[in-house]
Amino acid sequence: MGHPFVTSATPHESSEERRTRRLRRFSLGVTIAMMVLCNAVFLLGIWASGVNLDRLVRLPDVFNPKQDICLRQTWQKVIGSDELVQLCSEWINLSDPSGRTHQFPKDTQVKQGADGRLYFDHGARVDYRLFVFVLFVVSILAGGLLLKRYLVSRYKLRLDSADSKPSSLTR
Repeated sequence: MGHPFVTSATPHESSEERRTRRLRRFSLGVTIAMMVLCNAVFLLGIWASGVNLDRLVRLPDVFNPKQDICLRQTWQKVIGSDELVQLCSEWINLSDPSGRTHQFPKDTQVKQGADGRLYFDHGARVDYRLFVFVLFVVSILAGGLLLKRYLVSRYKLRLDSADSKPSSLTR
């Protein structure tokens, strides 16, 4: 069995088999080229937009007394109770290599559960830049697939038209 990238035709290979082999090879080349091109467009888009992917998906920051050092405390109203509770509002996270201070999110509400424990309600944490980012990735993929389909179909039409023309050897 020969190598799939060898272009020399065997004497018993029909023109249809040759056409199929050429089409398959062209499709593979376009696929590889589109992988490289789409990744380049993706990385260029990320670089040009200046989006920090670490900050795009934000998880709520909560004080953990086992690994954080509290710098400032404030009194917070507890929903479901008439009491105020003293909470750490600014702290240093010892596992954070940046050394920046972390703060209690202002939109976070403190609720008292049925078990008497305190819980944090962080509310809806929607960052619409994430949706734009996902839309950007989907558009790159869709554009790449459509471009590949277009290029392969054009090449197939070109092969069909070349096969339908009478060659000078058959006259």
